[in-house]
Amino acid sequence: MRRVSSVAAQDESAIDLTPLIDMVFIMLIFFIVTATFVKETGIDVNKPEAPTATVKEKANILIAIDANNNVWIDRRKVDIRAVRPNIERLHAENPQGSVVIQADEESINRMLVEVMDAARQAGVYNIALAANR
Repeated sequence: MRRVSSVAAQDESAIDLTPLIDMVFIMLIFFIVTATFVKETGIDVNKPEAPTATVKEKANILIAIDANNNVWIDRRKVDIRAVRPNIERLHAENPQGSVVIQADEESINRMLVEVMDAARQAGVYNIALAANR
């Protein structure tokens, strides 16, 4: 009889962790939903130095031009003729966003100008060039 009562006493003193685990999962979901994710172009670009560079908020369309003059949007290589339709699609998803072009130091100026023209033809006039401080 003593064993039964000691087991019952242990059950009464145990702490139920289920509500605590539920709270942790709810907080985890809250932080995942409210977190802002950093968008990347998918390639490493050696950006030029600029002491007056500033942080651009709401840059949702990131375009990279690598040293071989290849254009990258959303981690995929894009032909220069397909840049405008891609920008139009991404701009339709978020009209308040801007275009940020990350051009490599070794890329040619002509490719940068073509990408900027494609963005303007797509109706986006808020264009910035990425640089390191």
